Amino acid sequence: MPILIFALHVTGSLNTVLSTEHRREICRYIYNHQNEDGGWGTQVLGPSTMFGSCLNYVTLRLLGEVENDALTNGRAWILLRGSATAIPQWGKIWLSVVGLYEWSGNNSIVPELWLVPHFLPIHPGRFWCFCRLVYMPMSYLYGKKFVGPITPTIMAIREELYSVSYNEIDWNKARDTCAKEDLRYPRSLLQNVIWTCLNKFVEPVLNCWPINKLRDTALKNLMKHIHYEDESTKYIGVCPINKALDMICCWIEDPNSDALKLHLPRIYDYLWLAEDGMKAQVYDGCQSWELAFIVQAYCSTDLVNELGPTLRKAHEFIKSSQVLENHPNSETYYRHRSKGSWTLSTADNGWSVSDCTAEALKALLLLSKISPNLVGDPIKGERLHDAVDCLLSFMNKDGTFSTYECKRTTSLLEVSISWFYFYRMENQVLQLFGDSTCDQV
Repeated sequence: MPILIFALHVTGSLNTVLSTEHRREICRYIYNHQNEDGGWGTQVLGPSTMFGSCLNYVTLRLLGEVENDALTNGRAWILLRGSATAIPQWGKIWLSVVGLYEWSGNNSIVPELWLVPHFLPIHPGRFWCFCRLVYMPMSYLYGKKFVGPITPTIMAIREELYSVSYNEIDWNKARDTCAKEDLRYPRSLLQNVIWTCLNKFVEPVLNCWPINKLRDTALKNLMKHIHYEDESTKYIGVCPINKALDMICCWIEDPNSDALKLHLPRIYDYLWLAEDGMKAQVYDGCQSWELAFIVQAYCSTDLVNELGPTLRKAHEFIKSSQVLENHPNSETYYRHRSKGSWTLSTADNGWSVSDCTAEALKALLLLSKISPNLVGDPIKGERLHDAVDCLLSFMNKDGTFSTYECKRTTSLLEVSISWFYFYRMENQVLQLFGDSTCDQV
């Protein structure tokens, strides 16, 4: 939820998109999941972390919450563990975007990496899609050194998150500071060497004339990729993280753009109201995925005749959720085949998933054995063939299968790159899940 609130705040859309009731329920959710020690976890049920505590604290403040016991306890947790300077890299980026942290305190996220030849294993087009699509807008924001509006609220939060005055913080020292609660993988010597080279040599050189012209070229190229991702997912994005980042990038390019206007209503795709308040889902839903299993379960019983109307509606939904065409210029934008696939949620999402395709295909085959008078007409054979072709397209050269796209680079890349906790390749396994694939990440 915090990242969506940050994006809405930066773009000046907070009050437009979220009603008073929305904001109240979001705050209720955050309060309900505050840990007894005063902090918040990165995961709802996890121990308190600097990442979770800072982002949730700032979210409450941006939503208009003022001094209360929960905020006091949250702030105490943050200050006791080194203040917001100890937030991990992702948090440093988000706080920089809203004006609560300086970009000079970030490790380099060079956008020029997108300009290296694609055959090199370090080209972002070879990264796993989730890593690539988050790195894309993050590197754009870093290249722009973008900072949102510095409002009185932001100025106040600056004084609340740190143990010293904001203007006295040593940002060079803060760059490599991380709270022990957030340090999952200590950086290796090789990674330290890479970061030092990037920060002390590569970044200064890239900012010198005439080499700095490359940055403008890289940023323009990134916006093309960002717009492509937005358009091919109907502005949903592959997840709320890249959606929020893309939305900010579109606002930077043009605050009155059609892209931003199309982004805003799809915020609601991620919001979910439950008994503990309003939260943001990690995906825009799992309708196709879950419905395929439900259909398979129903078809395995003797209750098919009783469940006819339900199965008919499920049948229609699955048929209408198939992606019927490949995205245009997919190779240029590093997209895998999508024709014949199913996404985790709906066709609008646009991201084909091998195991979702397999389960939907299995459900359709089971439904085809039932009388059309009961569950409706079966799907056309041509579309079944497309689904099979799509499944086979996920096979890697070593015979394993991937989920979103085939393996594109070497796993050795994990040794040297640590921008994100999950900045890694998919590790394929031969065991098939639902007649298709599963992977370990």
